[in-house]
Amino acid sequence: MTDKTKPMYLGSDDPARRRTDYYPHWLDNLADDVTMEGSVLNGVVRGAEDVRTVLSYARTLYEYQDFIYIGGYGENDFVEDYTSKVGGEPIANIAVVYRNAEGKTHHLVVNHRPLSSVLLFSRLLGEHFAGTRYAQYFAAPPTGADDD
Repeated sequence: MTDKTKPMYLGSDDPARRRTDYYPHWLDNLADDVTMEGSVLNGVVRGAEDVRTVLSYARTLYEYQDFIYIGGYGENDFVEDYTSKVGGEPIANIAVVYRNAEGKTHHLVVNHRPLSSVLLFSRLLGEHFAGTRYAQYFAAPPTGADDD
């Protein structure tokens, strides 16, 4: 039974559930016109190359994935519901993968929580992609102390 008083994003206390070997096979089957939106993003990432580039790096920031649910959704879609840590902070995600008639991933909705971890994750992604065309999608890295 789930403890309803504990936020879901804190995940399980069982280290045996923490997977580091998961690979989302839908990532290998992106439609050319795939789009991705999410809580760590400013705007919508468009196109297979851009979505793959962003997700491939973002996945490296997870310390593990502790799945609550992974599997089919409706007739043709897919859901991942998991917790993890990013930068030592707890984070949870529900990703919905929508497929087109050919079975290719054509739209992703990736919603992380809580807000403090979302902002941290977006900043870490922004730091990594700084100076690239992908930087526009993420929170700007801190600029340092203000000059008085």
